[in-house]
Parts: sequence; structure tokens; C-alpha cells
Amino acid sequence: MNRTNLFLILSALFILLISSGCSQQETSKKVHLGDRGVETAGKAEAPSNDTLWFGFDLRLGPKEDIKIYAPFLKYLEETTGRHFRIKFTEKYENTLKNLGEGTTQFAAIGTLSYAIGHDMYEIKYLLSGVNQEGDPRYHAAIITAPDSKINDIKQLKGKSFCFGSRMSTQGHLIPRKMLEDAGITLKDLSHYHYTGSHIDTVSDVLKGECDAGGIQDVLANRLAAEGKIDIIAFSEPYPSSIIAYNKDVDSDTVRAVKAALLAFEPKGRHKRMLFDWDKTEMPLGFTVLNEFEIARVTALARKYELIKEQR
Repeated sequence: MNRTNLFLILSALFILLISSGCSQQETSKKVHLGDRGVETAGKAEAPSNDTLWFGFDLRLGPKEDIKIYAPFLKYLEETTGRHFRIKFTEKYENTLKNLGEGTTQFAAIGTLSYAIGHDMYEIKYLLSGVNQEGDPRYHAAIITAPDSKINDIKQLKGKSFCFGSRMSTQGHLIPRKMLEDAGITLKDLSHYHYTGSHIDTVSDVLKGECDAGGIQDVLANRLAAEGKIDIIAFSEPYPSSIIAYNKDVDSDTVRAVKAALLAFEPKGRHKRMLFDWDKTEMPLGFTVLNEFEIARVTALARKYELIKEQR
């Protein structure tokens, strides 16, 4: 083997090892805002110093979620005159950490994440999402596979259960309260685990890795209508996902973004520029929520020591 061929082989092996090492670590994905699609911004021009980074909790999956948020941020750019970029992480914890530490300036997060983030980092509340019924609150759903013999939440005692992320309002906090209201504590379950996301909870339920699971109502209703899952219980309403911001964002920017969000009409004049916005928890836009509603979630987070355990 000549030296040239040996050099090429060794170089290829070195690149392969580097790539493998990087793939095992979670990295923030930076996304360029195209007109309709998205692309990772590895080859995009460097962002300017006044770029506002936007994060979000994972809902449907990385590719689909990014496609949903990219046109939305394009709207914010056009309306506020500011530059926005997506910074995506797969874990709720990292989305919150980015916002709290100022790596991102704004984020769409669940109310539980907000309660924890407000306690840890003093992140600020901006607005709440409005659902299809015009309500800034949503429900959690407890689901089973279509062939399951379980049709009542009380039958879950002694069964296995899937939660989403530990920091998910609809995927953990509310389903846990629903089980408790039915007389079922975590100790009463044969097994429980955290899947990390709503869609992964659905997957584990359908694969039989748990007897039931808790997910968001929008996804549950859609999959139930398609005959893919059964819904055995809905929760009472809790405050929907919110837009939060880092405490150091200047007041002019906060006012501009808030005004743009309140003027956002996803079912009206802005509908054509959006992609699958009806799959989000803010299909009718945004509004201000009574602080009492958020305090309910904070109280549950403290009860289950979810705020304490993040410290």
C-alpha cells in the first residue's frame, strides 16, 4: 500500500471517529429561517450581534417542530424588524437552561417549565397560547392502545405508565395529578418511566412498553380520530404553553414582540404563511392569562418537588 492510500484511509477513519463522538452528544441545532422550509445553519452566515434566539419544548419531533416554528419566526421578523433564529434542543431541561442563561432570549415552553425557570433563573412570562376553543388553557389526556382492555383510569392501579419529560406539564405533571385524583400514586404502579416527549409516549404505549400514558390533548384527539389510540380520560383545564423570555431582554424588544404576538392571526391574515400551526398549543394565537392559573401549576410543582429537584 503506498503512502497516499494509507494517508487517505487514516484520514477517513479519523473523520469517522470524530463524527461518531459528536453524534453521541446533544447539540443545539441552529436553523436558518427560509420562506417555507428550514435547514440547519451549519453553512449559513454567522448571526449578527442583535440576533434573538428562540427555543421551544419538543412536541411532535425535531423536523416537524422546526418546520412549524420557522415560518412563525419569519412573521416575528417581518413584524418587529428584529432578527430571529431557532436554537433547538431535544431536552426540556436544555431548552429551559438556554433561556435562563441567556443563550436564547425567547422560548415557547410549558407552564411547568416556566414555573421551574422562574424559580431558578427569574425568566419572565410574556403571553399564553389560545386553543381551538378560544381558551388559553389545555388538557392532558391519558391514552391506551386501541386493543387495550383498560377503559377507566381507576383500572391503572397495578399497571405500567409512561410519562413524557419530567418537566412536561401535559406529559407528567397533570397526568400525575389525574392518577392521584383516582387514588393512584406512583407506588401503586407496577412500573413507570419517562419517554422524553409526547410522541415517544404514544410509541411506547403502542409497542406495549406501558399500559397507558399521558400526553397533550391536541395530539391525543388527532390520533384518536385516526383510530390509532384510545383516550380513557381528560384532565380539567390547566394553563396552556406560554411564550417566556430571559430577564435581561430589553424592554423595547419585549414590547415589540408582545405586540406582534397579540396581532398574530393564524386563522386569518397570517394563515397562508404558516405551516401546520393548528398542531401547536396556540392555534388561535396568544393572550394574557390570569396569574392565578399559573400559580396552580407552580403549587403542583412544589408538591411533587419538581422545582426543588432542579436545584
